[in-house]
Amino acid sequence: MKQLTKAEEEVMQILWQLERANVAAIIEQLPEPKPAYNTVSTIVRILETKGFVDHQREGKGHLYFPLVKKSEYSNQSINKLVDGYFQGSFKSMVSFFVKKNDISLKEMEAIMKEIDNNKK
Repeated sequence: MKQLTKAEEEVMQILWQLERANVAAIIEQLPEPKPAYNTVSTIVRILETKGFVDHQREGKGHLYFPLVKKSEYSNQSINKLVDGYFQGSFKSMVSFFVKKNDISLKEMEAIMKEIDNNKK
């Protein structure tokens, strides 16, 4: 799966949330200052080329929808992060975040419980 630029990811986040949207609806969800219509339209077409988005005609325009699930992309991104910065060690990544974010014992227990639940 290809990596997305920051702008492409921002548009994908909106499409994952809305499920189906035209360019105007995507722009409406973006923070100020709003990008130009043509800019967002170009990003959406790039996402189509990369295989993340498809469209269906609606009147004179298009409704865009994600082809890649958010969970699939998140999984791939996390794996790339672990491989690239933590030599493939999930333990090293967790240790890094614990040290940098001063996670409490209660939060760590909640994380461990979540991991255990996901294993079952």
